[in-house]
Amino acid sequence: MRILSIHSHVASGHVGNDAVVPPLQRLGAEVMAVHTLQFSNHPGHGAFAGRVFPAEEVASVLRGLAAHGALEDCDGVLSGYLGAAGTADAVLEAVRRVRAGNLRALFACDPVLGDDGHLYVHAEVAAAIRDRLIPAADIATPNAFELGFLTGMETATEAEIIAAARALPPRTVLVTSASTAQTPPDALDMILREGELAWRLRTPRLPRGFNGAGDMLAGLFLFHRLAGVDVPHALERAAAAVHAVLARTAAAGTTELALVAALAEIVSPPVIFTAVAI
Repeated sequence: MRILSIHSHVASGHVGNDAVVPPLQRLGAEVMAVHTLQFSNHPGHGAFAGRVFPAEEVASVLRGLAAHGALEDCDGVLSGYLGAAGTADAVLEAVRRVRAGNLRALFACDPVLGDDGHLYVHAEVAAAIRDRLIPAADIATPNAFELGFLTGMETATEAEIIAAARALPPRTVLVTSASTAQTPPDALDMILREGELAWRLRTPRLPRGFNGAGDMLAGLFLFHRLAGVDVPHALERAAAAVHAVLARTAAAGTTELALVAALAEIVSPPVIFTAVAI
């Protein structure tokens, strides 16, 4: 399996491509990682250094991959943090080339826009993801705040999240980190919509949030779908692996994901959670 991942890169830590590539490689995928920026560390930790790559620089790398023939046998594309609005066009061109070589290829858009009620990307980047990438995607993986931004709809209840997910163009929408009126205080929900069907997967709430968890989940869900796993079981496998990494991280008390230490648990998670039809 060959996956193209267009995402951010940090020298220290595990977010963006650095949360996507190691798990997918451990599962046996060949991952072509194209970076939309390079920072020293996740900005959520405070001071950082580095830069966002101009859209043309990202497009040049993708054109180089195409000229090398590396996109012709690609099975899937994942897009994440863009940094520059124009990078959306480079992503779409890469998706077009991949689909030209493989009609069964899937494009998963992880719309990295914001959380906790506010955007942390520029407005033009958010608009490019909403207006250009989401309509072209087969799979979208927003959190509840991002789903509300993308649709302009309320996402406070389970029913509202399902309705908003059905309003998005992609056939498959996985809503991560949902805490609705129906979610117990000691839990977090993931809500998955495939066509007219929907499922909920509930995991225990851990003592704090973790940068990179959503990035990893999107990559793992895409991997399992490309491997032929049906939608609810793909969610179960991806969620179990991510929870195993987060539990290991919480136990270690580290500020970054304990991803390398937990790679074996990506393959064989100790706890499996069940996706329930709703």
